[in-house]
Amino acid sequence: MASTIVDLAGIDQMLLQRFEQALAYRNMHRIILPEGQDERIQRAADILSGLGAQPVLLQAPAAAVGNCSIRELRTSSVEEHLRSSLEPRGAEAVDQALQDPVALAMAKVACGEGEAVVAGATLPTADIMRSAFRVVGPAEKGATVSSCFLMRLTSGQYLAYGDCAVVPDPEVEQLARIAIDTAGTFQAITGTTPRVAMLSFSTAGSAEHPSIRTVREATKLVRQWRPSLCVDGELQFDAAADSAVAAAKAPQSEVAGRANVFIFPNLAAGNIGYKITQRLAEAQAYGPILQGLAAPVNDLSRGASVSDIVNVSLISLVQSLPSPPAEA
Repeated sequence: MASTIVDLAGIDQMLLQRFEQALAYRNMHRIILPEGQDERIQRAADILSGLGAQPVLLQAPAAAVGNCSIRELRTSSVEEHLRSSLEPRGAEAVDQALQDPVALAMAKVACGEGEAVVAGATLPTADIMRSAFRVVGPAEKGATVSSCFLMRLTSGQYLAYGDCAVVPDPEVEQLARIAIDTAGTFQAITGTTPRVAMLSFSTAGSAEHPSIRTVREATKLVRQWRPSLCVDGELQFDAAADSAVAAAKAPQSEVAGRANVFIFPNLAAGNIGYKITQRLAEAQAYGPILQGLAAPVNDLSRGASVSDIVNVSLISLVQSLPSPPAEA
């Protein structure tokens, strides 16, 4: 039955397999969808329910719900969380949030009334990001909230690109956090051991520039904070991705020519890079996948298809679980 649904709905096979593995870890797989009035969301929720997830629709008409849940928006714990998290912004901000289904969805996840939120089918990205930052908040004090894209090449290979949507010009510590979090996201979603390339326009000292030094220092921090993570930098993209170029430019590197996680030095490079790969290499791009938050929240394009919504929801639910051991 599952394979038929996958074929008809265009669900990514790898994501479905990873979610099926995740079903063994926990009984609750509540994905909160605050735009339940949208027909695409309703159809995606029906598919997710059939796959074993527990979609929670907000703003959905009862006739459209089927096997999904409509939950009370304003539970006492949700109201309390919104008041405590938004009170410094004033009473008006609290009152607005209490009437906002997206903010209420974020609060539900923050209170443990759901595992993840997926939104943005009818709303601008800025609205989703703002609510996530204010209501869910960072995973820990000082955490860098960033993003990555999961890229599926036509060969079937998966790569991760970070950061492509959130941090415009990361400083050394931010870039190191982006690398660590993107590696963790890639491993959680794909089950594959990450090999992280810290990208620049220089390979192993072939040029000098302040931006190159930022990448080098960030690479040192990654190695210090995560000694077990396979990372190298600075590397040019061709040296990171192509084994023949790697043999000439970085023959001693364990990452060069074999990288599957690519960390760009700034948002301009990352955003351009993922779109070049998407458009010219005809790769499938999933994201932006937010990372560094206290709970999984992911944004949809307003042009998202039903299968896009299902795939992002599966990613979000897999993100909410402890990562199983990675494959080489």
